[in-house]
Parts: sequence; structure tokens; C-alpha cells
Amino acid sequence: MASSSSCKDVCTLCKDDDVSSQALTWCTECEVFLCMDCDNHHKKSRSSKYHTTMHTEDYHKLPAFMQKISSQCKEHNKKFELFCTFHACPCCVQCVTKHHKCQDMKPLSDILTNVKASVSVQLLEKDLKVLTENLDESVKYLKSRINENNLQKTKAIEKIRTMRKSIDDFLNRLEQQTFDDLESNHSKLESNINTLLKQIEDRSVKIHKLQDEYFKMTQYATELQMYFGLTEMEKITSIATTYIENVESGDYLKENNLEIKISSALQSILQDVKSFGDINITSSPSTVQIKAGRKDQAQQLVHTVPEVNQIKPSLLKTVTMPGKIGSVTIYACRILHDGSFLIIDHKKDRLLLFNNEGILMRTVVTFEVNPYDLCIVRNNTVAISLGTLKQAVLVDIENNKIIKRIELSHNCGGVTSDGQILFVISALDDKCTIVNLTDMSHKIIGVGGSFISLFKEKIYCTNSREDKVSCFKTTGEPLWTFMHKDIKYPNGIALDIYGFVYVASFRSNKIVAVSPDGKTSKTILSEADGIVGPIGIDIKRDTGMIIVSSRISSKRQNIFVFKI
Repeated sequence: MASSSSCKDVCTLCKDDDVSSQALTWCTECEVFLCMDCDNHHKKSRSSKYHTTMHTEDYHKLPAFMQKISSQCKEHNKKFELFCTFHACPCCVQCVTKHHKCQDMKPLSDILTNVKASVSVQLLEKDLKVLTENLDESVKYLKSRINENNLQKTKAIEKIRTMRKSIDDFLNRLEQQTFDDLESNHSKLESNINTLLKQIEDRSVKIHKLQDEYFKMTQYATELQMYFGLTEMEKITSIATTYIENVESGDYLKENNLEIKISSALQSILQDVKSFGDINITSSPSTVQIKAGRKDQAQQLVHTVPEVNQIKPSLLKTVTMPGKIGSVTIYACRILHDGSFLIIDHKKDRLLLFNNEGILMRTVVTFEVNPYDLCIVRNNTVAISLGTLKQAVLVDIENNKIIKRIELSHNCGGVTSDGQILFVISALDDKCTIVNLTDMSHKIIGVGGSFISLFKEKIYCTNSREDKVSCFKTTGEPLWTFMHKDIKYPNGIALDIYGFVYVASFRSNKIVAVSPDGKTSKTILSEADGIVGPIGIDIKRDTGMIIVSSRISSKRQNIFVFKI
């Protein structure tokens, strides 16, 4: 099919003759550009005179993906003539051999009749109008919320600063009161000591004088003077001695010390108060008015949701684990966007990458304990659960390294993610942790299980011990539980684009498909198809590719690739 990237389109027919002629029209059936001369010939030819053509300018107004839609089968180079309603795809006459099991093949012309005037076109136009209005209203609402949150932030800052000032003022008052009390007690102590000091200093002066007089008396006094002088001095010294003894015995000389004992209530602030306040995000119902639109509308104009008994997988290839990597125990397998796939080797604690042909590319990472399950978070990031280590890790598969470890409160079994939220389930602890991958906040719900999958805001899980498959709301509210004789020790779980639940039944050697409402089932693969002890299973919803692990022996395993 011709490209739309060129500014000047060249006539396809002339180009085949090595002539560059500017194209003016595009034939929608031949899918070629035509110059004026070729267009005139095209209109006169019996085989193409009734073909629809359009001006090249109008052709380039089509969206790029529409320009790539061809009426020719790329595999067989033949015109599409039929439509398989089961697989929702056009077929040429040779494609029929691949769709021989499909029950409802219709002429493509019947499907396309009056398609532009169909109700689906009108409904899509209405859907786009409603969706545009809803998105515009949501943008307006979210911008108003940003302004409101900014105002709330300003008010919170003012409240914090007001509280800080109140605390500062209160502490300043307490500090001043304590300083005043300190000054009062210090003055009292100093006054008492000064009074006593004055008294003792006065008596000391008198005793020093008496001592001087005593020396003079011994040198110059007569015996009579000496006799009466000694008597008088003994009286004075006796009085002074009594005074000193009274001072000592009366605790006048005890050490009075100034001390400060900080209030225990004030000290506890440093230990007990951990923050100025708690910043919380509270939620209330949105005030934005969203118009109701159609949900889960089909991506094609023909209703193609099959019944469970119509599901018939066809084998595309078998991938045998290469002998150089030794024995492998596959617990989980996941298909990447380009058709390559990852497997968890539980026994040797490693994550392995295979290309879309099933050839081993490399060991991405190895782990310190047995990994349990695997899910895709975004293009180059996957999450791995590490069982008894009570951890889930995020792995960059492009750079072959662990980029984040997430600690949990329970054993880690099955994992699933929508890119924003990670679900980690545990059968042993009968609970599931929901991890917000933006802020890494955790929420636990009472849903237990072995392996888990997420589809349209519902969680689906297997319970190996109880041989059952269950569906819950993401809040943990149960919706349905399904049990069947073919479901024995169920492990891996996956869902297709229609919501059918595919279960790897380990002990019955079967793959069982359960209807979206959890009421009916069908065994779609068994030992006759090579399925033995399946654990890992995954579906690429946009292509219908399904991969399943299967045992060959106790040391060897295969990956089967099917199309559903």
C-alpha cells in the first residue's frame, strides 16, 4: 500500500515504468496513486471503471492508521472476501484453511453494506461528542481543583505559622517567669550570705585586734595586769567560740545551690511531639458532571463476543527450554508487547527472556530466594514476587537490574498490575496488598489466593488449596466463585479481551476457560494437547496469543504457544 508521507505523490503505474508522474487521485480498491492519464485509462477499463477514486489531498486527510488499512491479505496477497466474526478479522479465500473451525464466516460485502449509514457510525459520533465534553469538563474541573488546593495550601501555611507564633509567645512567657523566679531566689540566697558574711567579718576584726593585744600584754603587762587581762580576753574568746559553734550547728554554713529542673511536660514535647500537625488528603464525591456514555462498546461493527464453547485454541509453536540452561521450573510466563516473553524459573531463582521466535536471549536477573510470580507494569518494567521474603521487586528488563524493593507484611504470591497499582496476593495469609506505584502507599484487603489477574477494575484469583476460581471488586467485595471437577489445584490465571478466565489446572493437566459471569466453563486444552502440570499461563489480549507452561519430565519443561 502506498505511503502517505510524501508531499508529492507519484503515480504508482508510471513508477513501475520508471516514470515519475504526479498523482492526482487514489483508487480505493486498487490501492494505487494515479496520474491524469492513468486515471482516464483506469476509468475506461472494464475491470476498474466502477472503482471509487478520491483526490490525493482528500486521501491524505485520512488518519494515518486508516491509510495503512488494506483490502489485500498480506499473507496470501489476495483480496479480502470473507469476515470471521469469531476472530473479528477479514479473510481471503486462502485464510479459510486457518479458520476451518470457526462457525460463523460471512461475506465481507454483507458486513460493509451501508456501513457509513449504520447505527454504529451514529453511536460512535455521539460517543466522541460525549467523550470530548466529558474530557473538557474534567480538564476544567481538575484545573479548578489545582486552584482550590493551592488556596488550601496557603491557608494551611497560615495556620501553621499562627500556631508557631502562639507557641513562641507561650514559651517566651514561661521563660520570663522562670528567669524572674531564678532572680528572686538568687537574691534571697545572696542577701542571707551577705548578712552572715558581715557578722563574721566584724567578729574576725575584733578577734584579730584581741590577738594583737594579747601579744602586747605578754610583753609589757605586769603580773596583775596579766591576770585580769587574761580573764577578760577569755570571756571575749569564749563568746566568739560559742558564736562560731552556733553558726556551724545552726546550718548557717550549709551549701545552698541554685538548680533548675526543666518541666517534664516541656521535655516530653521533644519526645512525644513528632510533627507540627498531620497533613492528610481527604476525599469527597466529585462535583464534576460526567455524561453517561456507552461502556465496553465493540471495536468492530459486528457483535463477535463468543460463547465459552466456541473457544478453540490452535497450536502455533512449541518452545523447548534449551539444554544449556539446565533444568527449569516455570512458575510464571508473560508475553511482552513485541511478542517476546519472560519466564520465572522458580527452581534456579532467575528471570529469563526469550524472543518472539522462542529463542533464549538472556538471563535478566537472579534472585536471593525463589521467585513466585511475574507481571508487566509498563513497557520495560516488570514486578516479581519473592514469596517468603515478603517482598515484591520492580525489575528494569532493558538494563537487567532491580530498581525498587517493596516490603510487605505477608508472604508474596501472585502479582498483577495496571501500570499504576500493583496487587500482591497471599494464599497463606489470606490477604492482598494494593500498592500505589506513585507514592508507594499500601492498602490491604481480605482477598487471599495463589495467582491473580486484573481486568476492567475486577480482580480474579485462583485458590490452589480449595480448587476454586474467584472474582472480586478491587475493594475486596466478592462477586462470584467457580468450582468444577476439571479444576484441580489451579495455579496461573489469565483473561482474554472478552473477559473469559483461563485457568491452569495443575493436577488435572488441563487449561479450563470460565465464562465472564463465572457460571459455565469448558476444558480447552488437556493431556491430549501435551498439557502436563501447567502452572504459568498468559494471554496477549490484542492478538489472542496464549502461552502455557507444561512439563516434559521432572527436569524439563516446554512453553506452548496457541492462538485463540
